[in-house]
Amino acid sequence: MSQHITPQEIEALTPRQRVFAIVGASSGNLVEWFDFYIYSFCALYFSAAFFPSGNPTTQLLNTAGIFAAGFLMRPIGGWMFGRIADRYGRKNSMLISVLMMCGGSLMIAVLPTYAQIGTAAPVLLLLARLFQGLSVGGEYGTSATYMSEVAQPGRRGFFASFQYVTLIGGQLLALLVLVVLQQLLTEAELKAWGWRIPFVLGACAALVSLYLRRSLTETTSATERKSKEAGSVAALLRDHRRAFITVLGFTAGGSLIFYTFTTYMQKYLVNTVGMDTKTASAIMTVVLVIYMCLQPVFGSLSDRIGRKTSMMWFGGLAAIATVPIMTALRGVASPFMAGVLIVCALAIVSLYTSISGLIKAEMFPVEVRALGVGLSYAVANAIFGGSAEYVALWFKQAGMESNFYWYVSVMCAIAFIVSLRMPDPTKSGMLK
Repeated sequence: MSQHITPQEIEALTPRQRVFAIVGASSGNLVEWFDFYIYSFCALYFSAAFFPSGNPTTQLLNTAGIFAAGFLMRPIGGWMFGRIADRYGRKNSMLISVLMMCGGSLMIAVLPTYAQIGTAAPVLLLLARLFQGLSVGGEYGTSATYMSEVAQPGRRGFFASFQYVTLIGGQLLALLVLVVLQQLLTEAELKAWGWRIPFVLGACAALVSLYLRRSLTETTSATERKSKEAGSVAALLRDHRRAFITVLGFTAGGSLIFYTFTTYMQKYLVNTVGMDTKTASAIMTVVLVIYMCLQPVFGSLSDRIGRKTSMMWFGGLAAIATVPIMTALRGVASPFMAGVLIVCALAIVSLYTSISGLIKAEMFPVEVRALGVGLSYAVANAIFGGSAEYVALWFKQAGMESNFYWYVSVMCAIAFIVSLRMPDPTKSGMLK
């Protein structure tokens, strides 16, 4: 195969070739998000190993702070890998990012505890998370851009939705590994050494993704990569400021509610609803399977009704429904009803997540597309998505937990207003 695939060749791809390209690009996405999320899901077991003092909520708060710190590296990763993707190719950027995630995961797997090396333990944990945050910051924009470019015109919503299928798949795989370990090991063993196993598995899985990505073809030409505006932040902010601000606006609410009902929800079910850890893990496993299957459905829907309409429905429904759903969850007694409520929330979120990468890619031209997608997403995600757990736990510790529900609703209302004012990206003609 040639090193660069033209738009004409993309349109001529067979379904099998197109699926292989999507699988190859999204495989690294799955590995990266597995590695990144396993930290959050295993925090209930290893938080005491790195932060031994204080009550459980304080330990989780410290661990969530490091989780949020990983997000702070995302804008740097979005800029760095976006520039690499626009100037040196999408494929090269994706290969580097998955290798970096592998290194960060392996580092966490072998870290000594606080009891062994004192305060150096949480410091090294922080460094590993910053390294992973840099990698994930670059992964999202590049993989979203590549998958959008190889997707079939007219069915881009459907094909591009598989980015979140694999992103959610990474979360799901992380949860499944945790559930298996919970069955095989005692809680004492999980806290002592069992939590390290998923990080080792994630590092090994990166090798499979690396193999798949090596065979991908490049979607940009040498001429496009040599453009003086390729990967330029100055060109991005000068010529595409409105698109950049628009993406910031709806990503803030979208990422916040996504992390609220996925990574934070397990802790919410344990700390607030009062369920045991195994029940919460089982509920979230089933919920994430359903959520993953919803992505292609809502992606196909966006091909019919338009990306802007999907975003408006997301913002409006999320702003209205978040407080009632979170309030109802707080008093629920049945695990089944808890799952139903969370699925209802994630069905609304799917209006955004199924087209999250695509709608951004459709708003930027090829020479700054990976940079525009990656940087705008990373900035908003770092500020609002990465801090979701920390803010939620802070409100809980302060005795004002319901204020967090309103905070999420307000941010989703802002996403609705931004979506209402944005141009329809399906009519922009940017993505050829």
